[in-house]
This record gives sequence, structure tokens and C-alpha cells, in this order.
Amino acid sequence: MSDNPNLYVYGITEQTDIELTVDGVGDGSTLRTVEYRSLAALVTDIDTTDPDRSDEAVAAHDSVLQSVIERDEVETVVPMGFGMAFKNARTLKGVMRGARRALRKALNDVEGCVELGIKLVDPADGGTDPDELRERLESDLDPLSAGQTDDDLFSDRLVANRSYLVEQDKRDAFDDAIDAIDSDYEDVLVKYTGPWAPYNFVDIRIGAEASH
Repeated sequence: MSDNPNLYVYGITEQTDIELTVDGVGDGSTLRTVEYRSLAALVTDIDTTDPDRSDEAVAAHDSVLQSVIERDEVETVVPMGFGMAFKNARTLKGVMRGARRALRKALNDVEGCVELGIKLVDPADGGTDPDELRERLESDLDPLSAGQTDDDLFSDRLVANRSYLVEQDKRDAFDDAIDAIDSDYEDVLVKYTGPWAPYNFVDIRIGAEASH
């Protein structure tokens, strides 16, 4: 790493003091915060402002965010899209200043929540009524979530592919509802993932043009 490294941004959270050892993008190893008023950007050092979008780098980005949302002192994270890197803290703070209203709204929209994903796969290729399954998701999971998205059905055997915005204090009830669906539909493969930062429920890229 150079003597004057750039800063790679993973997400924005409420003002907090965090230092965490991570395997970050571009060999960044220490996650810390750059603060502006009540906002804190989660950053690691990086040698470039234009990181290569490799599978390994994207996985590192996601892994760092996941390690943050699992910590008790961090309740809410607004994730940034891959590739947000800035010359220095001053540049980053200037961008946060300009985007402060949008960032505060995004934090409020997902406050205290994480994203959970569920895919239902019918290995028998048509042996289960897909409408019945989707109705079961709506009746059992929608009331336990603050928001839902229907994602791409990229396979003929994929009956449902949904993301849910779930409050942390409803995680146990949501887990129990998933277990009940898994038990009641033994012929259906239930793929349950998360918790993730709520990518599907916020859409913010801060000052990409200012990072180079």
C-alpha cells in the first residue's frame, strides 16, 4: 500500500467508531470510518481509485459488509455499489456532504433491518404448484418483513426468488417461518441466504465522478 492511499467505501452507517481486521478490496486490511456529521463511511485503504471488478473483489466487498452487519454496535448499513473509491478523506467528506439528504433518507428507510434471500427450487420440474408456494411466501413471510422484491426467475425450476427487508428483532420469527415452509414442502429445495446489507432496498452511488 502506498504512503498516501486512496479510500475504498463499502457503505454508510450512523456515526460510530469501528476498527475491524478484514480481507477487503485491493488488499485493504483494516476497516475504519470516515465521519461527516451523523454519517460514517466504512472504508479501507486502496492503491487505486478505479478497482478492477473481479469476482474475487466483489466477493471481498460483500464479505466486508456482512462482517459489519453481524456486529452489535452497527444496527444499519446502507451499502454502496462496487467500485466507490476516493482520493482522500477530504474528497469523501465533500461527497458525503452533497449526498447527505439522500443518505439520511436511505438510512431511515432501512433502519434496523437486514436483507434476507429465499429461493425455492422444484427439482421435480413441475411437481409442485408454483402459485401455491408463492402464496405461502406471501402469507407467511410478507407480514414479518418491511419490504419484499421479486427477483429474476433465471431457471425453469426456480419457483420463487425473493428478497426481504427484515427488522433485526423479527429475525427469529422469520427463521421459524422459513423452517416451517421447508418442512411442509419436502420435495422443494429451499435456499435461504443472509443476512446481507440491503442492496435490493436502496439505490445510491455517491459521487462516482468525484472519486477519480
